[in-house]
Amino acid sequence: MSVSELEAVEAQAAAAGGEAKRAYVQRTFSQIAPSYDFLNHLLSLNIDKGWRQKAIAALGWERAPKGTYLDLCAGTLDLSTMLSRRNGFDGQIIGADFAEPMLRAGAGKADTKVVKPVVADALDLPLPAGSVAGAIVGFGIRNVTSLDAAFAEMLRVLAPGGRFVILEFSTPPSALMRGLYHLYFHHVLPRVGGLVSGHRTAYSYLPKSVAHFPTGDTLATMMRRSGFSHVEWRQLTFGVAAIHVGTKQ
Repeated sequence: MSVSELEAVEAQAAAAGGEAKRAYVQRTFSQIAPSYDFLNHLLSLNIDKGWRQKAIAALGWERAPKGTYLDLCAGTLDLSTMLSRRNGFDGQIIGADFAEPMLRAGAGKADTKVVKPVVADALDLPLPAGSVAGAIVGFGIRNVTSLDAAFAEMLRVLAPGGRFVILEFSTPPSALMRGLYHLYFHHVLPRVGGLVSGHRTAYSYLPKSVAHFPTGDTLATMMRRSGFSHVEWRQLTFGVAAIHVGTKQ
């Protein structure tokens, strides 16, 4: 088996979950960090910026504008930076990610007095219980090894009344849009992403990981079962992405 074939098998195994996922995700996102922002905006035709703004609006940070907020799987700190620049926001943001090169790639985007990058695993955060007023994750929750464990950790660090917002890729319900989506996601995106990033499997892992991720209703049910209340979700851009919101009682 060739090196490229072995890497493809590794990406498939990681997308399916299990022990291989954590190491693959940490290593791969560390390797593609330099080109991550450019490819995000290029491959989404800049639509991802609007999605992030909608996710921040769903966070309800206005309820506690001076609070501490968590940007989980923060990557290059796009969500942290956007939140820090909202009019009236006067709190702090902890940008947590276990791939340190991703956080370094986002250095300089935001005021370091407001946004605090922290190298940490989503399942074991170095934060006291009930210490954050709200939490948000953009395109990272599908990369954790256990959704149940991630939800439990969010409930631990959230203060009562705090919201947890998930922005993640989804699968369009329309057969036509689903066909176009799969054509782009499985053929165009991996080739362009691989060419620009220089990583042969990172952008083929993405559609595989989305395929293994729970659908909208299923994810909402999992959040409710984990203990979140007032769980709601909605589709974005014909169902290409979705926002889920849950509250800690």
